Amino acid sequence: MTQLDTGVRFVRTGSWLVLLGMVMSFGMVLHYVVGAQYGTGEEFLKNITLWYACPWTLSTAVVLLGSIGMLAVGAIMVVLGKHASTGATEGRRGELARLLCTIALVGMFLTGYVGYFVVDHLWPMFYYLPVKDGKNVWLFMQLACLVLYAIGLLIAFNSIRRVSYSLA
Repeated sequence: MTQLDTGVRFVRTGSWLVLLGMVMSFGMVLHYVVGAQYGTGEEFLKNITLWYACPWTLSTAVVLLGSIGMLAVGAIMVVLGKHASTGATEGRRGELARLLCTIALVGMFLTGYVGYFVVDHLWPMFYYLPVKDGKNVWLFMQLACLVLYAIGLLIAFNSIRRVSYSLA
């Protein structure tokens, strides 16, 4: 697989993930329309700047921004792939990066959105009350997805860097 092929796949995958982020946004809107599942107490209101009053804000933002990042990486790979002849090694690295980024963003949806309900079942009202264990489990699952995305992005960056040096 060439750098150009990998770039095209990054763009296609990023486009689909933008749609996932948009669908996730509907959940946020419905949360605001319907209201919170539980009453909000004083502790929740002290922490409102972090949470933005909706549990899915972080995961939705990460999926949207991450997918736009994949579109940008893909576009750069396409441009470089048209001007440089790269071996299969860069294509494999790029494909690994795309796979890691995709798994991370789908994982962010699963842990941040679906995982909210799972954690809420284990620690009821964890989001609205200071249930530290529940919040930590939920946030660390999302952090693991962010780390995986960062690793994928780093691999893609190094691949782009190597190809760009071959053009200079």
